[in-house]
Amino acid sequence: MDESFGLDRAAALALDAQDELAGFREAFVVAEPGLIYLLANSLGRLPKAAAARMAAVVEQEWGVRLIRGWNEGWMALPQRVGDKVGQLVGARPGEVLLADSTSVNLYKLALAALRARPGRGKILTDDLNFPSDLYILQGVAEAAGQGQRLQVVPSPDGIHGPVAGLLAAMDEDTALVALSLTLFKSGYTYDMAAVTAAAHAAGALVLWDLSHAVGALPIDLHAAGADLAVGCTYKYLCGGPGAPAFLYVRQELQEQLHNPVPGWMGQRKPFDLALQYADAPGLARFLSGTPAILSLAAVEPGVDLLLAAGMARVRAKSARQTAYLLALWRAFLQPLGFTLKSPLAAEQRGSHVTFGHPEGLRISQALKEEMRVIPDFRRPDNLRYAVAPLYNSYSELYEAVQRLAQVVTGRVYARYADDGLAVT
Repeated sequence: MDESFGLDRAAALALDAQDELAGFREAFVVAEPGLIYLLANSLGRLPKAAAARMAAVVEQEWGVRLIRGWNEGWMALPQRVGDKVGQLVGARPGEVLLADSTSVNLYKLALAALRARPGRGKILTDDLNFPSDLYILQGVAEAAGQGQRLQVVPSPDGIHGPVAGLLAAMDEDTALVALSLTLFKSGYTYDMAAVTAAAHAAGALVLWDLSHAVGALPIDLHAAGADLAVGCTYKYLCGGPGAPAFLYVRQELQEQLHNPVPGWMGQRKPFDLALQYADAPGLARFLSGTPAILSLAAVEPGVDLLLAAGMARVRAKSARQTAYLLALWRAFLQPLGFTLKSPLAAEQRGSHVTFGHPEGLRISQALKEEMRVIPDFRRPDNLRYAVAPLYNSYSELYEAVQRLAQVVTGRVYARYADDGLAVT
């Protein structure tokens, strides 16, 4: 509620003084103290421990131990770090594996799920899903070769997930329901347990993309009865640009599903180099190529920080910080023509708040170039402010909103073009 926040700089500093997670900011590299970084939902900050870990892996494990490193911990990294990520998402040991990219993992699990539901022709998703997920699902439907089709259910307002529409579309022909838990534009977050239960009642499997949720809010895949999940590690997990993704397969399904991209690391005995493929037992069958050891090693320190902080505390701060952003929006941005494009209900909101403005792209450029604020922009008019509770402060949020207001009142954005950027 707005009444719980003072809306001046002194009040923001007071909130910081009460913040029990404030000390975690010191665990991250902050090379430009005056820069306000609000892009945790795209690329997280670098943990100091990750830099040290990378140096050790390069200089000692690779530089000194050379190929001996494979028998000294490298081979176990996908499963070992996967089990740590599993603690963040409510998985049991042996249910999470680090491998490949989110897109590749989504392809693997979606196609495996379709093959496990022969005779069913429909994949369900929504029109607010990440576009790359839709591309993958389109390709999966074509690759399945059994007349599968993708049905995209529209959102009623462009903000909230179309729960009613999805439930109405679930029937005996539905093989797979594939959704993002937290939507990339609005931050809307589904009730995982409720949607999963409805899909199961229709006989379908469910595949969740956790990319915009993991590390920002508590997830309990096991309690929700989730079948499958994927997610990236470079956002709130702070694993670094292009870091390996993860996949989750519920233990009871692991022997029923088969990797549609079989590779030597998913083979039962990879170093036998047999010419005929045989699935490895359990989740290891979903490995394909050689693990990316340097990148895998960089993921672990960010995960360790979240485990040390505790996801309950992380979520409590995230919910309060996004509520604070809503209060600032009402006071300073709504009068300037900014609309709110995120849910009002805290339980439906992830860790970013999206503001709509017709000059959103040019405003975003002005913030980055002149105001030392880094958000991001998603077409057609979405300006996203994402908070990472381990390193973003309330005073940063206050100042970021003030600078945003200045860009509009001073028409600073008018100096920038509305096109030509490869990355927005």
